[in-house]
Amino acid sequence: MACKTTFSKRRPARRGFSLVELLVSLGVGFLLMNAVAAFSLYTSRTFASMSNYIDLESASRNALDLLTRDVRQVRALSSFQTNTMVFLDADKQLLQYTYNPKVRTLTRSKAGESRVLLRECDELVFRMYQRNPVPGTFDLVTTTNAYLCKAIDVSWVCSRLIVGCKLNTESVQMARVIIRKQQ
Repeated sequence: MACKTTFSKRRPARRGFSLVELLVSLGVGFLLMNAVAAFSLYTSRTFASMSNYIDLESASRNALDLLTRDVRQVRALSSFQTNTMVFLDADKQLLQYTYNPKVRTLTRSKAGESRVLLRECDELVFRMYQRNPVPGTFDLVTTTNAYLCKAIDVSWVCSRLIVGCKLNTESVQMARVIIRKQQ
């Protein structure tokens, strides 16, 4: 029996990455992580915007519902400015709606109680109109006399800072309310 020592010229199998393979895989991984991060930032900003939009719309709708209900039931308009309306309510108490541009709030006051209806309101304007329409249009005649007032226009825009950007409600809230029980 003969024993021979055999040598193989094959290299043993190497394990691991070469430097080029490592750099390529790190580059691809970096690109994928950037894409995921950008998508996450975009979706979080979108969700924050939608949440902001829903919150501001809900507050605007609630404020408009209360203002509309109150104005329809008042007896008369006592005094008027572009940012304040004072009414004589059905129970003969004064009802006041005031917009404060410095604090950006709309406040309802009656019988010594005040309630903030809107916050973060950038602009709010009240207008008053007479009963009769402008000939040939559907618009009403404007007035500066509180005694002749039969309709009130109110419009506002609210916004807030979300993720460093000022986001609006995307539309101006507007309503024209007719005083029904005017004496």
